[in-house]
Parts: sequence; structure tokens; C-alpha cells
Amino acid sequence: MAQAHDRVAVITGAGSGIGRATANLMVRDGWLVVFAGRRLEALRQSIAMCDDPFGDIARRAVAVPTDVTRPDSVAALFDFVRARHGRLDFLFNNAGVHAGGVPLEELRIEQWRAALDVHLTGAFLCTQQAFRMMKAQEPRGGRIVNNGSVAAQVPRPHAAACAASKHGLSGLTKAAALDGRAFAIAVGQIDIGNAVTETAAALDAGLPQADGGLRAEPFIDVDHVAAAVLHMANLPLEANVLSMTVMATQMPLVGRG
Repeated sequence: MAQAHDRVAVITGAGSGIGRATANLMVRDGWLVVFAGRRLEALRQSIAMCDDPFGDIARRAVAVPTDVTRPDSVAALFDFVRARHGRLDFLFNNAGVHAGGVPLEELRIEQWRAALDVHLTGAFLCTQQAFRMMKAQEPRGGRIVNNGSVAAQVPRPHAAACAASKHGLSGLTKAAALDGRAFAIAVGQIDIGNAVTETAAALDAGLPQADGGLRAEPFIDVDHVAAAVLHMANLPLEANVLSMTVMATQMPLVGRG
């Protein structure tokens, strides 16, 4: 059985999918977890699904509605964390938006901006607030992990907004890792392949390939992703995973398209 250590984590996009699985696993591992996301009811459902071995879920998990694209909403989230817990040990920038399936020339500016706002600007705003807390607290420091997805490495067809925003996130990860070095702030990125989440059922028809076709691809259980994030979170601050790729062994990511 895990031992409660009461380190503090913020998970964005915790109302579903990878964020929900990761937040729930961190509660079981003894963390105090702030579930952040746009939909309060979804966050409450995530908390209701928690397996809490410590018997104090009301203390261990709390929902904070947050729009990561709005500076005032992000500031309010971290003000809440400061007031409730007094420090921050881990941030998982996981909030995401679907931004694929549209030929580049048909991509509306609103779709482009939405991907950049959530994936890149949202991660920047949360990282900025986390840096301020982690630099000022005692003991100083903490860890930030960004959800890059494998779109940060290679695009799928008709996914310009997703690929551009996730490639930008890789640059933010490296810059933040450098800027955080002097303050015991470790910053890394996890690039995730196909994982079984609430939206996976919509992909039964197959996934777009570089040759223009659709083909079925293997998926991994989302719990494997959550376990990888937890491993990164639990490392001592003198160690950092700058980049990790987690995917199905047979996923056709590596090789010629």
C-alpha cells in the first residue's frame, strides 16, 4: 500500500482521458491533487472514480474549474493552490483540444488559434504561475511535465494546428527546463501515442496514414500512460526525464511514412 506523502500536484485536463487517469493514480499514490479543467461536473466525476486508500478523499482531491487559455483563470487556479496547500510540487500540463481532420487550406483561423491557445499558451500560462510558486516556496523547486503527444514529433495528415502547437510545446519544455535549472525546477515532456480513452471509440474506422489511407493501429491502456507520468513525478529533483515517448510497441510511428 502506498504511503501518504502529501506532495501537491495540479493536473490540467483532469476531467477525462489521460488527465483523469493520471490524477486518480496520483491520489492513490499519496499525493494531494488539484483536478483542473473547464467542466466542473466532469472534474467531480473524476474525483468520484478515485480509489482512495487513505480515507480522506475530500482533502486529497479537489476540483477547480479552469480555462487554461485565460490568464485570470490560470492565476485564480494557482492562487487557490497557494491558499489551500501553501506549495506546489508537480504540474502536469495536459489540457488539450481536438485539432485534426481538416486539410490545411480549409483550416479555420478559429481552429488554429484554439489549438495554439490550449496546447501552447495554456501550458505557458500554467508554467509561468508554477515557476513563481516553485521559486518562492521552501523547500524551493518542483517538477513540470508537458503532454506533448507524438504529434510533437511527427504529424498526421490534416493536423497542421495540432502538430504546430505540439512542436511549439517541445520548445517551451526545453526553454523552461533551462530556465528552471538554477531553481531546482525540473521540466520534461511525455509524448504519448495511441491510448484508450473516452474518445478512442471514434477511431474504430482507422487512423489517417501518410499515404492517404485509413488503417487500424494498436492502442495502449491509458493506465500505462498514467504510470509513466507518475514515475516522472516521483523522481528526485536532481533527476529529470527531459523527453519520454510512450506508445504501443507495434504503433507505426518509427519508420518511413
